[in-house]
Amino acid sequence: MAHLLDAAHRTVWQSIRHEAHAASVNDPVFGEALSAAILDHRDLGSVVAHQIGARLGRSTAERAQFAAVAREVYLADPGLVAAASCDLHGIATHDPAATTLLPPLLNYKGYIALQAYRVSHRLWTNQRFDLALLLQAESSASLQVSIHPSALIGTSVFLDHATGIVIGAHSSIGHDVTILQNVTIGRHDALPGRAPRIGRGVLLSSGATVLGDVAVGDFAKIGAGAVVTTDVPAGCTAVGTPARLTNCPEQPIPT
Repeated sequence: MAHLLDAAHRTVWQSIRHEAHAASVNDPVFGEALSAAILDHRDLGSVVAHQIGARLGRSTAERAQFAAVAREVYLADPGLVAAASCDLHGIATHDPAATTLLPPLLNYKGYIALQAYRVSHRLWTNQRFDLALLLQAESSASLQVSIHPSALIGTSVFLDHATGIVIGAHSSIGHDVTILQNVTIGRHDALPGRAPRIGRGVLLSSGATVLGDVAVGDFAKIGAGAVVTTDVPAGCTAVGTPARLTNCPEQPIPT
């Protein structure tokens, strides 16, 4: 499995470099920016670290510091680079507006916010709490995406439009999940127990809120503006405030 993931990561990186070379030839002015962003780097981890620094830093020094932190984390945990590759491939798979890999890598702030979270989560698990929370704060301020570093998030996750997204402490999100703008996932003030658990392949539409000790099953859909405070079975759609279930499958969805 590790061999297959590594091969897939190399294929993504080769595709990105090919796209960057082609874009550089077609638009020499844009090509100058591509050199610093893509072509001067040895691998995808270096590129993503550069992008994290560029998006989160407010000064030249801060940009360099955040990029250095990300590179340090990627050297310690190469699996995070593989996750970044999966996330990028997931955007190309789930977003009809993305036909190539280069535009999401350079321009989709949700992608960089997710990679900044992955770095902060690694820092959090290594008890570097203050630095992890600093990355969260800067991502919230610069990208309008706030993901607590204690959250658990799978791969091939797509933060679409990525404005006003809040994912609270200890929330869990599975693979292949799509989250649109203004979504909140977190604890309920009146119920300070477990945080939400979002299953695989779930769609959280714009303005959706999931609060408390709630499980959203695999491939469920949460409608725009819905407020979910009770479990949503796999494959069901939840709509309204408070959310009610509709379009549930007649047969259980295989896990």
